[in-house]
Amino acid sequence: MTAGQPVNGRRPAIFLDRDGVIVQNRHDYVKSWAEVELLPGALTALQTLRATPFAVVVVTNQSAVNRGLLPPATLDDIHQRLQAIIEKAGGQLDAIYVCPHRPNEGCDCRKPLPGMLLQAAAALELDLGRSFLVGDAITDLEAALAAGVQPLLVRTGRGRGHEALLDTQTHAICPVVDDLSAAVSWILARAA
Repeated sequence: MTAGQPVNGRRPAIFLDRDGVIVQNRHDYVKSWAEVELLPGALTALQTLRATPFAVVVVTNQSAVNRGLLPPATLDDIHQRLQAIIEKAGGQLDAIYVCPHRPNEGCDCRKPLPGMLLQAAAALELDLGRSFLVGDAITDLEAALAAGVQPLLVRTGRGRGHEALLDTQTHAICPVVDDLSAAVSWILARAA
């Protein structure tokens, strides 16, 4: 049995942050489809994941919604178009979980809290202990660790800057790789 195979009906997941991992991060938020810029290699990495038993789940903080900068319908449109492009390239997302809250709203879903991962695990019957999260920020890593998920930091998006902020303990348990393609290779090498 490999690490990606279901155990007791639960399969592992690869959780992905959206901005900085799949698409370019913007300091002023991605507010329309015209502002979406796929990162190099992201589609190929997602195509590779489709051939694995892992669920692929996006978990993304999108406070632009509650800041009044991004209507929920526009966010839905962005995600529908993104999924269509990913599927056309041979990839697939099993789900997208969004936290629309601002940092001061006190929700349990905004990363660094693990709420979105826990919601996905319950809804999709995921095995968090055999799952991974690929992110570009310390908050992604903290959410992964809080949920019992193996974190990986990519140097795309904000990742290069956040790598310099990792404490020794986090750096020891969190691999740092160049991009989503490298993260997928790292995960699959360990899941074999």
